[in-house]
Amino acid sequence: MTFGAALRVFREKQGLTQEKLAELADLHTNYVSSVERGERNLSLHNIARLANALAIPVSMLVGSLDPKQ
Repeated sequence: MTFGAALRVFREKQGLTQEKLAELADLHTNYVSSVERGERNLSLHNIARLANALAIPVSMLVGSLDPKQ
């Protein structure tokens, strides 16, 4: 599962729109959308912002990534 797909799953489980997640993370909606589509390389800072907005540990978001890819 890619980071963007994992982000989408966590966002949808909480019933959040991309717009609301972007607002909570203090990021632009277009940025969140492009992350979910796998078009962005994120900084650790923005990963932490997204995890905080979802009220989950960063490890839950990055735990699904395969280090061999």
